[in-house]
Amino acid sequence: MKEKIKTIAFDADDTLWVNEPFYREAEKKLCNMLSDYMPAEQVMEELYKTEMQDLEWYGYGVKAFVLSMIDTAIRISNNTLPAATVQDIMNLGRDMLQKPIELLPHVEETLEQLNGNYRLVVATKGDLLDQERKLKKSGLERYFHHIEIMSDKTLAEYTKLLHHLDCSADNFLMIGNSMRSDIVPVLELGAYAAHIPYHMTWAHEQLPYTPQHERFLELECISDILKHLL
Repeated sequence: MKEKIKTIAFDADDTLWVNEPFYREAEKKLCNMLSDYMPAEQVMEELYKTEMQDLEWYGYGVKAFVLSMIDTAIRISNNTLPAATVQDIMNLGRDMLQKPIELLPHVEETLEQLNGNYRLVVATKGDLLDQERKLKKSGLERYFHHIEIMSDKTLAEYTKLLHHLDCSADNFLMIGNSMRSDIVPVLELGAYAAHIPYHMTWAHEQLPYTPQHERFLELECISDILKHLL
């Protein structure tokens, strides 16, 4: 593998920096806001249902999440939700957009060692402005040759990315925490994929199985990739 790989793409959220805990924190606050209407567990179920229905229209990211929270709250309240509560939900989103960037362990030193030996790329999805903001605040931007913010991570999107990079699947490695988004479509493309599990992963990004593929790696930490590449 070491002799083949020329381009390494990294997912951003929960691969380079902390992200998912902020969503779970907002969900808990939403449950508290709606406790007069429905138990917390049911609120969570309704919110997830709304998110799945809204993906086609709003995509991923904080803004989409806020719209889904508002939609869910209005439905749960049977259209009686006070305007002040709508404002509180919008404030949850603003708070999420202003969170400091917390790099995950060993991220910067791993990029430092790979830089110059490989072409490094960010391949993430979500809201364009938010992802650009996080990358800039992270201090990691200088390591990357290209930044790709996708509407979704599908086989077609990865195919377009490789075409843009003029890179064959044989020379491409994707590293990320989501089996659904970072691993499966990349393996289907015939490229290499390395999974770094994160302790908290959105249900939509999980799979009930682990891929069995000769080009799949399971890592414990981002720095483990150095054993395979350097």
